[in-house]
Amino acid sequence: MTQPDSPEDRLAALGITLPTPAAPAANYVPTVRAGGLFFLAGQLPLGPDGLAFKGKLGRDLTVEQGREAARLAAINLLAQAKMALGRLDRVKQVARLTGFVSGIDTFTEPHKVLDGASELLVAVFGDRGRHTRSVLVAASLPLDAAILIDAVLEAD
Repeated sequence: MTQPDSPEDRLAALGITLPTPAAPAANYVPTVRAGGLFFLAGQLPLGPDGLAFKGKLGRDLTVEQGREAARLAAINLLAQAKMALGRLDRVKQVARLTGFVSGIDTFTEPHKVLDGASELLVAVFGDRGRHTRSVLVAASLPLDAAILIDAVLEAD
């Protein structure tokens, strides 16, 4: 079986249709270009019916549900990237991913939650999707979201 060629082909093969990017919820812009780097503002796990994953990991949500939330937030990052770049094949490298996981104070597996996003980015971009990252447990996030993820991409 051959690997699909473009990131859009890979998304289609995964059964993913990118949503219309969410408008900023406060006083910021969704993307900023600085030279060849694109900084993507934090994205929540928004689905077609609004915020799909609310609450805290370790109390309201399992690690697996957190991984699904991270994957959905990453889909929203890709939607913002496509809007800014026009085409995802302009991404040369996913350079950085930062995740903020809403969790109870004893939740110690945020890295497993963020893997839901990391794995999707590698599936979409191949080696260009491999990135550095940090993940933190947060006491609260906007709208009681389970996760917020931002990214830095290198693109032409």
